[in-house]
Amino acid sequence: MPEKNRVTVTIFVIRNSFLYFSNMNIEPYRQILTRYWGFTSFRPLQEEIIKSVEEGRDTLALMPTGGGKSITYQVPALVNDGICIVVTPLIALMKDQVNRLNSLEIKSMAIHSGMSGEEIDIALDNCIYGDYKFLYISPERIATRLFQARAPRLNINLVAVDEAHCISQWGYDFRPSYLKIATIRELIPDKIPFLALTASATSAVAEDIIKKLEFRERNILRTSFERKNISYLVRVVEDKGTWLTNTVQKFSGTGMIYVRSRKRCKEIAELMVSSGISADFYHAGLPQEMRDRKQLSWTTGRTRVIVATNAFGMGIDKADVRFVIHWEMPDSVEEYFQESGRAGRDGKEAFTILLYSSSDRKHLEDSLRRKFPSVEKIKDVYEALCNFLRVPEGTGKDNVFDFSMQDFVSKYRLPVIETFNSLNFLQREGYIEFTEEINNPSRVHFIVGRDDLYKFQVANESFDGFIKLLLRSYTGMFSEFVAINEESLAKKSGLSRDTVYKFLVKLSSLNIIRYIPGKKTALVIFTEERLERKALLISPDNYIEVKDKHIFRVNKMIDYADSNTRCRSVMLLDYFGEESDRCGICDVCRERNQLDLSKYEFDIILEEVKELLTRNKYDPRELVSKVSLPEEKVIKVVRWLLDHNKIIRDDDNLLSWREPDLFSR
Repeated sequence: MPEKNRVTVTIFVIRNSFLYFSNMNIEPYRQILTRYWGFTSFRPLQEEIIKSVEEGRDTLALMPTGGGKSITYQVPALVNDGICIVVTPLIALMKDQVNRLNSLEIKSMAIHSGMSGEEIDIALDNCIYGDYKFLYISPERIATRLFQARAPRLNINLVAVDEAHCISQWGYDFRPSYLKIATIRELIPDKIPFLALTASATSAVAEDIIKKLEFRERNILRTSFERKNISYLVRVVEDKGTWLTNTVQKFSGTGMIYVRSRKRCKEIAELMVSSGISADFYHAGLPQEMRDRKQLSWTTGRTRVIVATNAFGMGIDKADVRFVIHWEMPDSVEEYFQESGRAGRDGKEAFTILLYSSSDRKHLEDSLRRKFPSVEKIKDVYEALCNFLRVPEGTGKDNVFDFSMQDFVSKYRLPVIETFNSLNFLQREGYIEFTEEINNPSRVHFIVGRDDLYKFQVANESFDGFIKLLLRSYTGMFSEFVAINEESLAKKSGLSRDTVYKFLVKLSSLNIIRYIPGKKTALVIFTEERLERKALLISPDNYIEVKDKHIFRVNKMIDYADSNTRCRSVMLLDYFGEESDRCGICDVCRERNQLDLSKYEFDIILEEVKELLTRNKYDPRELVSKVSLPEEKVIKVVRWLLDHNKIIRDDDNLLSWREPDLFSR
């Protein structure tokens, strides 16, 4: 089709969708919103997204962190008959969403690799025959025979793909298992729409999402990523600890400090506490109960500052965060923008600050070497992993294994960071899935009916009291696996925890219940059978391409930190393909405001000076005379550029434009 005709068709589709939108009755959706979430109106773009999927259109929604993405699939799914499939890679967030929906009496289910085959089988049966409204599923489960066989029997009304950027090799968090999502289309009616959601997609990633999810049309809905209430600041600081405590003491309200290591996380929190600041630390290595306690203390305001790794933040709904500080530079603009976006969700003034020191660039260079181990080292880790998990060659596909990184690296004397990055590369190549640490509680499911259970209780009086305690404490155990807490049962019964455990094990051995003891572990899923070393293909071209993309993203982050002439907000938005005016409140804009020049005047002078000095060197007086605006205004800008190292002066007092020194490969 000629380009001109294709544009005409696109416009026609958009016009027809507007007609549909205007005729659609939005009131039932608002009623659901008010009933379950207490809001009387939708946020910007939410209504447009709902209308789009209700028309049956595949939709890509680009919304910033905290924009209310989950509402856009939860509300229409509740209005319509059937169940909504939600694909998400974050098991902890998935479980949190399911618990939250179930607390609202919205029946929801989760399926992920931390569950046994029997649990998944029962969960899918309940979704087929019960009145469940949401089925959250991790992407690696989609390709399994069990899901593929049951999916056609599900009455699906919508497929929502969260963190949709994970499907793109151009994205910063590519996961090959996301490429399997489109196979759902073969299992369900054509009319069922897909809704892809992300808070961090560049233009290239957005186009890739549409292609990989096999959209029937190009349909992108986006709201501006601009956050007008956030002041983006970069501070060049050598003594970060002193700067941090002094600055946080001056700030009011709650805040977050992001760091990249668990050890430093605790150290900085202790430094804050020793300075009289109410602070705590949070990372994925802490027990789940402790993480929940720390998170609750911070969200309710008892703890003022949380120092955390990037394990903290997903699903956190705290509107009054006044500042987010990054102790170190993230690897990408996407990561920085998403984490910074947790500040000021209430629309009030907030600050995000990136601390930058002379040693940070060296740390990034070291990080690059560790992040990309040699191909031979990656193969060494693969062979060690297969031996550690006792997977023979030609077997293992779709098998799920508990995995302790600590035991693994100790047994084979492997460096932790290189090993972790090798596993991530094997995941990127599609050989394994490597999940975050999962805290799975103990689960119980009664496998006998109520009549047979009663007969058992009559015949086995010693078990009667304990069975009654189970049935009083938890509901739903006859239809599905239900999470239990042995400690709680011990307190209620006056028994020891060990005695409770023995009761559960004995009832399981007698085939009265299925008992799965709780455990906390990461998981490795083999998505292909174990290969011989020589058959393990890691394409050199792909390796170089992945490395180059990473370097590109790091360079963009360094550009952001190094720049002191361009509005911070403009730089961030430009990265995501969005044009905007300078914010006026970042550190760069505040300095420029002091020059008493309009944006138009400053930009004209800047462009003329840059054009002149990139071609030739000039004496300062000669340079000023060549610019078209008044001399006093040109002098202000030239001084500003000299102060900010954009112009350099040689020994002969000649000026030239300073070229950026990018991150070396």
